[in-house]
Amino acid sequence: LRAPVAECGLFQGSSGSEDEARPDPAAAQKREERLRKFRELHMKRNEARKLNHQEVVEEDKRLKLPANWEAKKARLEWELKVEQKKKECAARGEDYERVKLLEISAEDAERWERKKKRKNPDLGFSDYAAAQLRQYQRLTRQIKPDLEQYEKLKEQYGEALYPTSDSLLHGTHVPAKEGIDRMVADLEKQIEKREKYSRRRPYNDDADIDYINERNAKFNKKAERFYGKYTAEIKQNLERGTAV
Repeated sequence: LRAPVAECGLFQGSSGSEDEARPDPAAAQKREERLRKFRELHMKRNEARKLNHQEVVEEDKRLKLPANWEAKKARLEWELKVEQKKKECAARGEDYERVKLLEISAEDAERWERKKKRKNPDLGFSDYAAAQLRQYQRLTRQIKPDLEQYEKLKEQYGEALYPTSDSLLHGTHVPAKEGIDRMVADLEKQIEKREKYSRRRPYNDDADIDYINERNAKFNKKAERFYGKYTAEIKQNLERGTAV
C-alpha cells in the first residue's frame, strides 16, 4: 500500500510545478501592450525628427531667396492664371475684358476708381534718383514676359531656375536672339524719343523774376496763362504801389 501512495504524492508534486511554470495570459497581454505603445512612440519620434529636418531645409531655402521673392512668385502665378483665363475666353469666343469686369463687384470697382483718382502719375522733377526710378518703373511695365518659355524653363531646370545667394549666374545664361532684338528695338525707341525732346529755352535776363526755382517758374507760367487777364490790373497796382 505504501508504493501507490508515494506514486500519488509524486504525481501531485509534478502537477503543481507545471502550474507555476505556465505563463500568466494577463501579464503577457500587458507586456505586449507596452511593447506596442513603445513601438508607436518610436515611430512617432522618427516621423517628428524627419519633419523637423524637412522644415529646417525649407527654412534655409527661404532665407537664401531674395527679399521680394514671394511677391515675384505671386505675381508670376497671377500672370499665368490671367493668361490661362484669356485662352479659355478666346476658345469660347468671349471677350476677356468683359468677362473680367463681370466678375468684379461694385464695391471693388468703386474702391479702384477712388484710388485711381487719388493717384498722380506725374509728381514733377524732385531729383535725378527719383526720375531714374520712374523711368525704370515705366520701362519694366512695358516688358511682356514669354510665359510659355518660362514654363518650359521651369520644367527643365526645376528649383535651379530660381537663383539663391550661392548660385553662380555669370556665364550660365545665353539670351535668345528674339530677346536681343527686342532689347535693341526698345533702346532705339528710347533714343528716338530722346531726340524729339525740345531743347532748353535760353534764359531771358530782362524778364521779371517772380519765382524761387524752376518748378515755381513753370507753375507761375501756367497760372499766368489761365488767370493772367483777371489779375493784370491787381499786378499793375502792386507794381505802382497804388493798390488799396
